[in-house]
Amino acid sequence: MLKEKIIYKDELPINVVTASIDEYPIHFHDDMEVVYVLEGSVILRNGYYTYTLKQGDIFILNDREMHSFQKTEEDNIVMMFQMDLAYFSRYYDNLKNNFFVTDIEDDSDESLEVLRTLLAKIMMEILQKGYGYEHKVIESTHNLIACLLSDFQYFVMENGRFKNELKNKGNKILAGRLNRITDYMYDNYTRKLTLSEIADREHLSIYYLSHIIKEATGLSFQDLLSYIRVEESERLLLGTNKKIGAIAEETGFSAVRYYIKHFEQWFGMHPLEYRKKYIGKIISRDIAAQYTLATPAQIESAIRKQVKGIYADYADKLKIKPVIIDIDIYDDYAEIEKKPPVMSEIMERDVNKVLAEPYRKFMEMSEGIITSGENYIVSTKCKYPGALNSLSILVYNFDENAGRNLRKIMNKEDLLRIVRNYENEIEFLVRCTGLSGNFRIIRYRLEREHLLAKISGETNTKTKRSVRDNLINKLSSEAKVSTGNYISSDALSVRTIFDGIGAELILIDRV
Repeated sequence: MLKEKIIYKDELPINVVTASIDEYPIHFHDDMEVVYVLEGSVILRNGYYTYTLKQGDIFILNDREMHSFQKTEEDNIVMMFQMDLAYFSRYYDNLKNNFFVTDIEDDSDESLEVLRTLLAKIMMEILQKGYGYEHKVIESTHNLIACLLSDFQYFVMENGRFKNELKNKGNKILAGRLNRITDYMYDNYTRKLTLSEIADREHLSIYYLSHIIKEATGLSFQDLLSYIRVEESERLLLGTNKKIGAIAEETGFSAVRYYIKHFEQWFGMHPLEYRKKYIGKIISRDIAAQYTLATPAQIESAIRKQVKGIYADYADKLKIKPVIIDIDIYDDYAEIEKKPPVMSEIMERDVNKVLAEPYRKFMEMSEGIITSGENYIVSTKCKYPGALNSLSILVYNFDENAGRNLRKIMNKEDLLRIVRNYENEIEFLVRCTGLSGNFRIIRYRLEREHLLAKISGETNTKTKRSVRDNLINKLSSEAKVSTGNYISSDALSVRTIFDGIGAELILIDRV
């Protein structure tokens, strides 16, 4: 059972396992894996070569590469970031079978720092799971792939080890050509494959193509082809009981002696000796990976040491105490508040008209208010006694200090300044106990960018603007509207999070 199936959760095309590894037996995936050592060190065996990865090192395991992990004498925390190639290949041609090599002499290289920063951002977003974090994670993964394509698909073979080749960095024509060549070789290595055939495909002379491959990889065409065949044979050696003659034929070698010769060249031993040595070290039902998942606190601490500035961007957000609104339907539904909500002092001022748009929509429904606070209101259209079939929730992100300022400002320029400069994050969790059934939820959301566009549009009405500028302003000021269906057995929870001043109106109705 060499192949390990990656389970992608939460509708995300990525999977992250951050753990302290004792031993991870030999296995492979169909997808790409980025290994990032956050603390300590770990031994990575990748095909025929063994690496000791230390803190800060990043290693790219391309799809279907055989690999295993083993701890060193020191403890470790390793981030294993896996990408669904079936998903991302829709955006990038030839992402499968690509070589990405991060082995660089200078481990403080700027391109490596970019990779570390992106991986840290992804990890913090997953830990925090803020509103819309899935989109941020996918966006950061696209940026990570772009970085790999830009800086890490240039390699050369030195002393039997693939190393990143900086001299060809930025040569997209060469990178594209090499990617097409290796992709074609991986797809066709099982049959007789000639340099002439690939030269015809690339519209190059045999001499020039041979020179390109040698210059770019440090290997001749025939050596590169033999390497691919030997590499692919490893799965057959450890994953099947096939004789080496059958394996040699299946991987494209014209004779078993050539297979043995090239296998020994790369792996340093006879194929049968290799099988005997490692057959008991592959992942299976009996031999499982041994690791301990790292806690959020351990991950945050490791990231803080590794990537300066990233943890600080999220630290305050992680410490913010969420606003939890508990509603017991059996009790709160019976009590309708008679006094105006606290936020009415802010929202009914003409200067705050733009900010108050969701509030006005909420109040126009004329529902009974069940509970309210400085920056939230919950109401229902239902009459007590009777079944509660709907809830309306309005939440705003502004703190007590911003609230005081919003009660005092005199013009829209002041409002614009407050919205532009307010950067605090807030999380609301509304928990409704006693609500069961199927519900439709509609969210009407105004984020800081929408508010800034609306306020700027109103403050600049005297300035003559082009049709294009007016369209841009209108589009950027429109609220987000989303719908969804939820099933609740007794408790229905609604969560929302803001970064900067914003508002969300949430309408819940029984289906």
